[in-house]
Amino acid sequence: MSYNRFAYVYDFLMKDMPYDKWLQMVQDFREAYGIQGKKVLDLGCGTGELTVGLAELGYDVTGVDLSDDMLMVARDKADDAGVSIQLFQQDMSQIEGLGTYDIITIFCDSLCYLTDEEDIKNTFQKASEHLKPGGLLLFDVHSIYKMSQIFMNQTFSLNEEEVSYIWSCFPGEKPNSVEHDLTFFVKEDESDLYSRFDEFHTQRTYPIHQLENWLREAGFSTKEILGDFSGSRYMDTSERIFFINQKDI
Repeated sequence: MSYNRFAYVYDFLMKDMPYDKWLQMVQDFREAYGIQGKKVLDLGCGTGELTVGLAELGYDVTGVDLSDDMLMVARDKADDAGVSIQLFQQDMSQIEGLGTYDIITIFCDSLCYLTDEEDIKNTFQKASEHLKPGGLLLFDVHSIYKMSQIFMNQTFSLNEEEVSYIWSCFPGEKPNSVEHDLTFFVKEDESDLYSRFDEFHTQRTYPIHQLENWLREAGFSTKEILGDFSGSRYMDTSERIFFINQKDI
């Protein structure tokens, strides 16, 4: 997966995402589960929108992402916001040497980019190793409903002055997976010319009971499973599933 151009249009594509709701979830569940510390590890942090947001709320935040380009954007954001964050380029399924944390987040369906079951299991195990006893692992994934009913065999498009795209979704090779084929047209600075580049991403999600089993094997108790940003238990038509997990003491 190449991020060298994608990293710089990512925030444009994600501008309508409810980042404030993710931030509020961290606040709410930290309070609900009596977490005293404010040390957070943000896995799959991307361009750092949530990482920087947490730092602005007074958290001691470390961000991890596989893409150096994403991390460069995150560093610029932190500098512009005047906050201090640590950033590391690592695979979330193989994180090492980052210390221990009170809360670990894997938000904005970042976990869905791990299309191999062993990588999911390893991510949960590594998260457990980097959490203090009683610490929280908070993450969300696309639901199977969204993968099969919203994405599958659909084409989406956007036509705006700065960025346009055509986004087509196809069935992936693995169960509950989708291949995203994206073509972007990005306006060049100080000209009326547009440059084209292409991206190909694959995402996969997993049955809820399977994720619960893997979490249990990694030493977590799943406390709540919620649908979308409703704060209520997920439904069959929920598009995003949130898992609230606590490391066993």
